[in-house]
Amino acid sequence: AFRPAELDRYARHILLREIGGPGQRRMKDARVLVVGAGGLGSPALFYLAAAGVGTIGVIDEDVVEGSNLQRQIIHTDDRIGMPKVFSAEQAMKALNPFITVQCYNRRLDDAVARDLIADHDLILDGTDNFDTRYLVNRICAELGKPLIAGAITQWEGQLSLWHPSEGGPCYECVFPTRPAPGLVPTCAEAGVAAPLPGVIGSMMAMEAVKHLTGAGETLRGRLMIHDALYAETRVITVKRRPDCAACGDGAS
Repeated sequence: AFRPAELDRYARHILLREIGGPGQRRMKDARVLVVGAGGLGSPALFYLAAAGVGTIGVIDEDVVEGSNLQRQIIHTDDRIGMPKVFSAEQAMKALNPFITVQCYNRRLDDAVARDLIADHDLILDGTDNFDTRYLVNRICAELGKPLIAGAITQWEGQLSLWHPSEGGPCYECVFPTRPAPGLVPTCAEAGVAAPLPGVIGSMMAMEAVKHLTGAGETLRGRLMIHDALYAETRVITVKRRPDCAACGDGAS
C-alpha cells in the first residue's frame, strides 16, 4: 500500500485518468535500468525518481567532471570527482526517499549486460557510444525487453521506443550499420546546447511513464527527430526489417 506521504506526493498522477492509482502502482512495482548517467541520463533519472518508479538501476563508469555541469543537471559542483552513479543516487534519493536506487559503477559490457537487463522491466539507453548502443539493443531484442533510446548532438536529438517482441522494430532494424569512426562526433568533439539533453532526456522519461502505465500512445514504431535550433519536431514511421541481425531472421 502507498503511505500517506506517497499519496500526497503522487496526487497529480493519481488525478490523471490515464494513470490513476493502478498506473501509479505499476510504476512503484517497476524495475527500470538507465544506461548512462550523463546528459540524457540526468533528466531521465530525475523524472523517473520524481514519478515514483520503485526501483531504478543506473550503470555508468565515469566520474563527474566540471565540463559535465553545463548540461548534466543531476550532478553538482561539489560532487566533481565522484562516480556519476553515486552522485545520481544522492540527487534522486534527496528528491524522493520512497524509491530504491541500485548503482553499478562500471561499464556495461558483455560480461554483465545480459543478466542486468534481464533483471529489469524497461531499459533506457542514454549512452554516447555505438558499441554500447548496439549491445543494449541486441540483448533487449533477444530477451524481449522494451528499450527507450535517445541520442543527441549539437542542436539535434532523436528518440524512439524499440520493442520488436510487441511488433515494432529494434534500433538495428533502422540503423543496421554503425557509422564509420569519426563520422558522428561526440558531444566533447562537436559541442551540444545545454538544454537539449534535458528536452530529449525528459521525453525519454515521459515515454517510460506511458509504457509502464499504458497511457496514451508511445513511440513504438515511430522515430521522433527534434531540431532545437529551428524549433522543429517531426515523427516518422519506422518498420521492422525481416533480415535484421538483432531481431529478424538473421538474428544469432
